[in-house]
Amino acid sequence: MKIYQLFIFFLFVSITPLLAQNNLPLQSDGNNIKPLGNLVSTSFQNSLEFELMKNPLWKKLIKQKRMAVGVVDLSNPDQAKFASVNGNYMMYAASLPKIAILLAAEDAIDKKELKETDQVKSDLRLMISKSNNQAATRMIDRLGFKKIQSALTDPLYKFYDKNNGGGLWVGKRYAKGGSTNRESLKNLSHAATVNQVCRYYYMLANGELVSRDRSKIMLDILENPGLHHKFVNTLDKIAPDATLYRKSGSWKDYHSDSVLVWDTDPARRYIIVALINDPSGELIIRNLIKPVEKAINSLSQRGELTSR
Repeated sequence: MKIYQLFIFFLFVSITPLLAQNNLPLQSDGNNIKPLGNLVSTSFQNSLEFELMKNPLWKKLIKQKRMAVGVVDLSNPDQAKFASVNGNYMMYAASLPKIAILLAAEDAIDKKELKETDQVKSDLRLMISKSNNQAATRMIDRLGFKKIQSALTDPLYKFYDKNNGGGLWVGKRYAKGGSTNRESLKNLSHAATVNQVCRYYYMLANGELVSRDRSKIMLDILENPGLHHKFVNTLDKIAPDATLYRKSGSWKDYHSDSVLVWDTDPARRYIIVALINDPSGELIIRNLIKPVEKAINSLSQRGELTSR
């Protein structure tokens, strides 16, 4: 083999993992993307529940509806599988629903209702990566609650659905004072269900939020989180080379986290969302990663996953 051929070969070998790691949104024409609800897997559901119920505290919290977990296995995106516990149970989610502000902002920019200035781009990144409340409040003030609500209830998304437990909601500034627009089912200001947040990331991974180009921008904003607690604390240790798209939240005993994990190894490609109402919520979320990965791997052991 000639020198230049060797160079090309080694270059290909070196960059292939990077290409595999950053190929989101997935290549799709949209026609093959099934609604997340159609991807429920009984065996995956049983495996997830089995792993979660091993822990006596988690079992107690789940039965009390103080713990909700949702997982989307993307090991083979064409055969994605979904499972959740307390999936449609809406809880206070602190800063996690800032992803709803991100959606509304990108929708407004796409429709030329909001100018994509350097300040807007900076605030969106600060709001997501650092969970900066001042940046989130500036974005809420630019958009208005009516715009945010219209994005969440848009028939294309239905991220908030009164007939299905509610879902994602932002109805209060992340600051003192100002008007409010609380959701109607539980009067919550910042709310989420794990099912709707899983849907958000699933649609985003497939380039189905606003447009493919806007989905890519949203993924870029969510990538490389600036806070390394909860899910990220564990993933930093067991999957340091994985790309993470993430948003979390905490307030008093309410702890939430959401992450799309995309590794060079297809076996570690999934979405996980957790909502916890317990003082130990941060630690619980850290400890969820390994049992969830065990539940995913159990599908592979039964031959339910196929390589891409």
